[in-house]
Amino acid sequence: MSAGTAPAREEERAPAAAPELSVVLPCLNESETLGECIRQIRAALEQGAIEAEVIVADNGSHDGSAEIARSMGATVVPVERKGYGSALLGGISQARGKFILMGDSDGQHDFSQIGEFVRLLREGYDIVIGNRFRGGLDRSAMPALNRYLGNPVLSGLGRLFFKSPCGDFHCGLRAFRKDAFERMGLRTLGMEFASEMVVKATLLRLKMAEIPTKIGPHGRSRAPHLRPFHDGWRHLRFMLLYSPRWLFFYPGALLMLGGIGVGLWLIPGPRVVRGVVVDVHTLVYAAAAVFIGFQAIAFAVFTKIFAVTEGLLPEDPRLPQIFRAVDLQLGLLFGFVLVVLGLGGSIYSFQTIHAMSASGGFGLSDARVTLRMIVPATLALTLGCETILASLFLSVLGLARK
Repeated sequence: MSAGTAPAREEERAPAAAPELSVVLPCLNESETLGECIRQIRAALEQGAIEAEVIVADNGSHDGSAEIARSMGATVVPVERKGYGSALLGGISQARGKFILMGDSDGQHDFSQIGEFVRLLREGYDIVIGNRFRGGLDRSAMPALNRYLGNPVLSGLGRLFFKSPCGDFHCGLRAFRKDAFERMGLRTLGMEFASEMVVKATLLRLKMAEIPTKIGPHGRSRAPHLRPFHDGWRHLRFMLLYSPRWLFFYPGALLMLGGIGVGLWLIPGPRVVRGVVVDVHTLVYAAAAVFIGFQAIAFAVFTKIFAVTEGLLPEDPRLPQIFRAVDLQLGLLFGFVLVVLGLGGSIYSFQTIHAMSASGGFGLSDARVTLRMIVPATLALTLGCETILASLFLSVLGLARK
């Protein structure tokens, strides 16, 4: 072997330069539409003079989709684990581009807008999402249930829960910087992958933009993979699990405030509302509401800290402030005070009942009087114990964070 041949072979082994853009298409039996999607993508890339690669994340197709993709110059990445998010994660993991654009391979998306997505990424946006409601929906492109109820409601809840600027949480045509995608650390494997991306981008305060996009009817003859109720529930469940405030804190605060208000209203004596006597039976339920509300608020704090510690949610600057303001000693002291009040009220209630019984005046009818002492005492006792336990557990979570 001559010395002059070595550099040539070394050059042959050198990897090709990374493209600016990677287009990732999740695919499961899309042979009827995949070829046309790739043709549209190639035309848009050529028109915009964009250096790009096309990756088809094949999720187990058996209709020749993978062969079609290869014949058209696309890179096929087999992804065994089923799921929309799983396919995209597998395809994106093999992408070499600085920017990534994802879109469905069912023929619904308008890939002629690729240049507009790339332009905004070049301007510094981290993620650019299509908005089908602003761009135009073909009458047959989306079922009426999804168009008028499912998507608007879920997108509205997403904006309420996370203060996201996104108007269409579930548009599958979107582009993002690969480094921003890695920061998001997405984990879901199903259709809720789309919601997770928007939620994480919002929580991380990534720079987001929207593009009005058109969507037409899919071009396949088989039924779509989307299951409206099942997938809608998965989107809603995800948003609730990622928002401890709306899942635990707000309902718990309402229960506590309502229970305390009703309790203070009934402690002096029975009330009559439109001819109906409201008495100690309602007082018991009010105490239960306070206790459940307290538990829910505690779960909100625990869930938030756990999610941040495990990397499910981004770091919250308020957490160190909480640990500084509410330390273990303060929680134990407050819990101890409640326990003492509860024990004191219980002793007083027992002495009162004993005195009434000794005087011969104790009867079933007096339960309305004694319960007004027992219920608040029992509630203070249980809340005190719960506060002590919650403070200890919060301290353990704080040690894990340190």
